[in-house]
Amino acid sequence: MKQMRLAVRFPGADSTTVRGGHRSGGQIDFSSFAHLARTAERGKFDFLFLAGEGPRPLAGEGPRPREHHGRTHDLGVAGRPEPLTLLGALAAVTDRLGLAATVDATDNEPYELARRLATLDHLSGGRAAWHVVTSPDAPTGEDVRRGGHLDRAERYTRAAEFVATARELWDSWTPEGTPRPFAHTGQHFDISGEFTVPRSPQGHPVVLHSGDSDEGREFAASAADVVLTRHRTLEDGQALYADVKARLAAYGRRPDDLTVMAGVTVVLGDTDAEAQENAAALRRQVSPRNALPAPEQVRGRDLSPYDPEGPPPGVGPGPEPDLVRGRARTADPLRAADTRRASSEATGLAVRRTVVEATTRQSLVGSPETVATALEAFVTAEAADGFVLVPHLTPGGLDDFVDRVVPLLQERGSFRSAYTGTTLRSHLGHAEPVWKG
Repeated sequence: MKQMRLAVRFPGADSTTVRGGHRSGGQIDFSSFAHLARTAERGKFDFLFLAGEGPRPLAGEGPRPREHHGRTHDLGVAGRPEPLTLLGALAAVTDRLGLAATVDATDNEPYELARRLATLDHLSGGRAAWHVVTSPDAPTGEDVRRGGHLDRAERYTRAAEFVATARELWDSWTPEGTPRPFAHTGQHFDISGEFTVPRSPQGHPVVLHSGDSDEGREFAASAADVVLTRHRTLEDGQALYADVKARLAAYGRRPDDLTVMAGVTVVLGDTDAEAQENAAALRRQVSPRNALPAPEQVRGRDLSPYDPEGPPPGVGPGPEPDLVRGRARTADPLRAADTRRASSEATGLAVRRTVVEATTRQSLVGSPETVATALEAFVTAEAADGFVLVPHLTPGGLDDFVDRVVPLLQERGSFRSAYTGTTLRSHLGHAEPVWKG
């Protein structure tokens, strides 16, 4: 049986995140991150993933909280410590777990980021990963004095050159430990000199990318080791899996060179019925006040006069595209608004419930046996190679999964019982990249 890959994303500021009261230790308390990392390592997970909060389950990191009605949104300040610094601290309290940081390729520079990632790879013994994203929002551009942001096509062009440049830097030291001068001249970067960090234990840190769009899939096929995706159904997963794997040949790559991992939320119970009750209780944690920003972001208009416990407003996109700042707007607001309104009318759900039910992650609700079987079905049917779990609860939201589902997967032979290597590449089954000095 094919063994699946498992990772966990630290919960950020999603509408479905429930912070664990006094146990969560605050928004930047190290104990919360350490607890999740140690739990993931106890479960023999591949990596811990630090993503920024945003409208998508695997949205990108950014230095600026999102704004709502011109003010920092209450949930937008969670999960915002600088990721590479935090992962350096987590490297000291873990031994095998991979450590993935989200850093955008729009508002950073190759030399400095390549140096920080290589340093993390050395300090962790070869467990570093970089989740490459392109910054979608103007506020981040303002923070770094770019005066706005690049258009979509140029962001991906810059990201591709950014990753290629970082790899040139990592290859500027020979495997034997000899530094060589580097020089790169391209559309976005013109740099030369000597890199200060020797070749890292993995050769290159692992590169991750979230790639559901056509541009994202192509970028993942050309440059990523892992693609992070989202889908509700088995059929959607199979279609994406086949598409992105088919793109690899154009870049001289094999299907196994890219690991496809789907974002998933899990709610457990002793029985399927109890799990459904637990899921309903979690949904009730989303307050009416925090439910309205989601449709406001889609529609670009102030919806505060409407009742969040009533049906979605029958109004189209409005004139306020910057009503919610710091996260990407959907490419087709009218279609998204119509889809949500139709869903609400069909199910009889209010705005608040519609927001929760409309999450694009695959949600699995059931007993440990039910959840384990569903995960195996996705991998067997080639809808995913593995999963990024996104717990509802922090910091203890992964505990039950590790204690109750992982042992079942191990007994069935669909997940490892022990780490067989020390680097993240070895966990994923990826070979060290060939040195291109």
